[in-house]
Order: sequence, then structure tokens, then C-alpha cells
Amino acid sequence: MSIPNVKRFRIVSPDGSDSATIMAVLPKGANVDAYLKDAASRFDWKALEAARAAQFKVRVGQQKQKKAK
Repeated sequence: MSIPNVKRFRIVSPDGSDSATIMAVLPKGANVDAYLKDAASRFDWKALEAARAAQFKVRVGQQKQKKAK
């Protein structure tokens, strides 16, 4: 079940190197540009970068050890 009137907005990091998508329900007459500027400044860009790096990290499990005879 989805939330009615939710809209997707793309925000760009302050240095312009990364972007993210946020979903929000804004009231009528709200200043969208001011909201997006505030959201981009409060967004945790370091956590996003860490999550993206961890997504492609390959985990090496334990190998079975051979019994010594």
C-alpha cells in the first residue's frame, strides 16, 4: 500500500559529486526549492557513500580446513 500524494525528488550533494532520491509529501503552497536545498544540506552523504561501497564488497567466508594425517 502506498502513501497518496508522495513525490520523488532528486537532490545533489553540496559538492555536486553525488545525487540521491528522496520521497516526500509537501503541503500546498510549500516552497519546493527551499525544501530541497534544506534536505540536501541535512542529508547524510557519508552514510550513502558507505552503503554503496558495502553493497559491492565481496565477503570471503571461512575455508574448510583439511585434517592432518
